[in-house]
Amino acid sequence: MLPPDQDIRNRLLVARLPALPHILLKLMEYCRTDDIGMNELAGLISKDPAIATKVLSVANSSAYHRSGYKIGLEQSLMSIGTDMIRTLVISESVFQTLNGFTTSNSINLSGFWKHSLTAAVMARDIARKMGYPNIDEAYLGGLLHDVGRLAFLAISPNEYTPYFHATDDAELCALEERTMQITHPEAGAWLVERWKLDSYLADSVLYHHETVARLETAHPLIRIVCLANQLASYPYDTQPVEQAAKLCGLKTKELKTIHDSTEKKVMESADFLGISLGGADKVPPFIPHVQPTPAQKKLNEELHYIVQASETQRTFAKQASESKLQQTVIRSARILFNLDDAVILLLDKASQTLTGNHGGDHRQRLSEFSLPLVRSSAVAEAAMRKHPTFISSKHHPLGVADEQLLRMLGAEWIVCLPLVSGEECLGLFIGSSSRLQIADLHRNAAFLQAFASQATSAMLSLRSKQAEARSEAAIEIEELRMSSRKIAHEVNNPLAIIKNYLNVLSDKMGKEDSISEELSILNEEIDRVSRIMNEFSDPQSTTRLAVIDLNKVVLDVVRIFRDTSFAPSSVNIRTMLDGQPSETDCDDGAIRQVLINLLKNAIEAMPGKGEIIITNRGHVMRDNLLFINLSVSDNGPGIPANHLEKLFQPVSSRKVGENRGLGLSIVHDLINKMSGSITCKSGKNGTSFEIQIPVQSRSSTTGF
Repeated sequence: MLPPDQDIRNRLLVARLPALPHILLKLMEYCRTDDIGMNELAGLISKDPAIATKVLSVANSSAYHRSGYKIGLEQSLMSIGTDMIRTLVISESVFQTLNGFTTSNSINLSGFWKHSLTAAVMARDIARKMGYPNIDEAYLGGLLHDVGRLAFLAISPNEYTPYFHATDDAELCALEERTMQITHPEAGAWLVERWKLDSYLADSVLYHHETVARLETAHPLIRIVCLANQLASYPYDTQPVEQAAKLCGLKTKELKTIHDSTEKKVMESADFLGISLGGADKVPPFIPHVQPTPAQKKLNEELHYIVQASETQRTFAKQASESKLQQTVIRSARILFNLDDAVILLLDKASQTLTGNHGGDHRQRLSEFSLPLVRSSAVAEAAMRKHPTFISSKHHPLGVADEQLLRMLGAEWIVCLPLVSGEECLGLFIGSSSRLQIADLHRNAAFLQAFASQATSAMLSLRSKQAEARSEAAIEIEELRMSSRKIAHEVNNPLAIIKNYLNVLSDKMGKEDSISEELSILNEEIDRVSRIMNEFSDPQSTTRLAVIDLNKVVLDVVRIFRDTSFAPSSVNIRTMLDGQPSETDCDDGAIRQVLINLLKNAIEAMPGKGEIIITNRGHVMRDNLLFINLSVSDNGPGIPANHLEKLFQPVSSRKVGENRGLGLSIVHDLINKMSGSITCKSGKNGTSFEIQIPVQSRSSTTGF
């Protein structure tokens, strides 16, 4: 459950209470920096038609203008004067804003407006007598000091209407605290902060009911608004007013002067704003709000829980992984039940042990935490009993693991919610709480249990979906494997025929013929294609490895490129292999694939002249294992930086036709399967691939 005051703030947000007009914010900005001139005022007011119209109306009224013709905006401003213009702008802006708080006509707001305008006028006069420089700020503070009351009326008319006409004093604040869980000064200050007004304005609203003793060292604006509220509520010569006056350095005589001049100013302001103050002094009697019966209260709570539970269930259902679901469960529980912290322990059925899985800030420590299901542990017993349990070190005998858990959460109390479905227990949700909160959690035990059931259902549903997805994936993989075997079988048939005809052709031409070596290479490549197809159809197939000469494989591949049209005459392929160790038991077919792909890429990167160098750099020791370091370098234009980042990912190039950018991803997979490594360096002077091939392979599987 949300903290009550947080719930009120959320309701204020949902109510979409209107924002202050831009003109007021700009005026306050001007007033805080320097005196605003008539030109600036005219430019500011002209941007707001409603306020401009109000200024013209006042300027052309009989109070300021007696000629027969209408005057324009600039003349109006000169006629009214700077002080009155500021008063009009501030009052009209606030009136427009606050008037939008309530749409109900059942409440007479004249008393509210009379008190607010009175406090505003008095705050301005008090500020003048104190020598406080920002008198407009003081006026605005007085005007807004009770804005929280209108906000309450807007979001909770049924609850707050009985209190709206109550005397604005400490007793009202106590009543609001009991029913709304937040006072109107607190709500008003929160709104002012959201309006981005000066922070001391928010403070003046927040502390306008504060005791005199606490305000002795407060900011002047806070003291001014406090005195203005007292003076607007009580006679000037009463004790509360005189005590507040001492905060501002004012005497009773000065208070009387302010008091006596206020009524006329308030009536003028009300007339300018078009506010009727009729009946403002006829406040209806205060009727205390009837508290709901225990049965009604319980019904309201249960309805509230049903709504919250429905929303929680929808949130749980959206999670795609168990880790995210657990995070969501923890976050939701902390908000709903006001928990300080929370973790989840999952039950390992085989070992009958609760193990840590996810716990926010405690993830590392929790991942190493385990708790066997034994009677000596209060936490483990909660899982075995399958019932919500409240545990405290001061009230329960605890095992060492229990104490560790409480220290990990920094908790006075923990609530253990078994995640149970039928007879199956998936684990425990554990939330930490303070001594003050535990009574509320006890009272909401039924909802705690319902929440745990929802979390369990969501976990089981997710696991079921994941198992179904794995099953479907396994079926698809098996179907793909069968399809691959069929393709391999069909491809091997024509390969076998081609191989047989090559053998016949070789026999007819005789051993001494000059092309017998080329025929031998064709036979080897056909055998390699056959092996690739077999490995494609059955990735788990094993290949019997034998020691091969890496240098010989390199030379064979280079000769194929030189003797065929693979490498154009403009591209020179050189090798630097002499005297370097080259024995490895890695599959020669896989190494051939790696070299062919790298050479083809290098040739395609150099459409003009170029050179490719294959170098055996000898042995390298890495992670206590011996490797042969082989490099394939070219002097081409290099690889763009944005392509280097995804070089070994499938389809990373923009090639078309038969070349789809798969070559380097295949190379990467082949090197990984032989437990080697490959890196690339590229720049404007060319590209170099460094390959480390293990002398002794750690893998018995090959293929791509």
